[in-house]
Amino acid sequence: MIMAMDHRDSFGKTLFGVVNDQPDAKQGAAMRSAKQLIFEGLRAAAERLTIGRAGLLVDEQYGRAVIDSVARRTSVVLAVPVEASGHEWFTLAFGDEWLEHVERIRPDYAKVLVRDNPDFDADSRRKQLSDLAVVSDGLRKIGVPMLYELLVPATPAQLGSVGGDTDRYDRDLRPALVARVIADNQIHEVRPALWKVEGFDTVEGARQVAEQAVAGGHIADLIVLGRDAPADRLDRWIDIACGVPGFVGFAIGRSIWEDPIRDYEASDRGRQAADEARARIAERYLGFVEHWRP
Repeated sequence: MIMAMDHRDSFGKTLFGVVNDQPDAKQGAAMRSAKQLIFEGLRAAAERLTIGRAGLLVDEQYGRAVIDSVARRTSVVLAVPVEASGHEWFTLAFGDEWLEHVERIRPDYAKVLVRDNPDFDADSRRKQLSDLAVVSDGLRKIGVPMLYELLVPATPAQLGSVGGDTDRYDRDLRPALVARVIADNQIHEVRPALWKVEGFDTVEGARQVAEQAVAGGHIADLIVLGRDAPADRLDRWIDIACGVPGFVGFAIGRSIWEDPIRDYEASDRGRQAADEARARIAERYLGFVEHWRP
């Protein structure tokens, strides 16, 4: 049950007024403090979990202190991103030194964020898949499992085929497209231990993707990501996923902590405001956990 807070560019832009992903000293300090506050909310919730394990997905850039804290709490599953923030195609953070960063941290998972669609540009897709294969191989050699976050946005033609209705795209087209992208990764020897995928509105769609994740003898589980969706839709995605073999949890972020952090930043940021933010984060997280009933 992962609390996702590895947001960097969008985190600064939407909550702290950062321009071009270049925070000043005050903004950077506020972002690091906010990540600590989110973690403290998760830590409070983790003590009340009755199923599963608490997990945290957090970045080095603004969450290094949190990473150090999690490393001392072996009950919390730690995942860190290796991709650079805000890129259209997969790009490694830290360039050629990315693997050294992973080795220093030794997280439970190293995460890649990928936007893909079978109808995207073929040459760009081939390069991206090749780059991901290199990352997959590097992580395998050091014994750190890959967590693959996959977003499959619609092409204009795909969206047009459903009359511009994004809900119809999600329900009727996206499951098959997700399965095809997973298959393409498998062909290119990209072997994640966990697929982090957008939720599904039908059991059939979730099953189609879960079956592809283990096709050909591949060993991989799946978790549902939040996509900043409304709580009622997230509840439905969780309800569907937890009944489909292969799905083992979720990774939800902004839907849990964005409003509490925004309200905290607009307050006097005193002790009472911090306590309220932690409590709201914990309760929202536990609310989603309550929907996980395998």
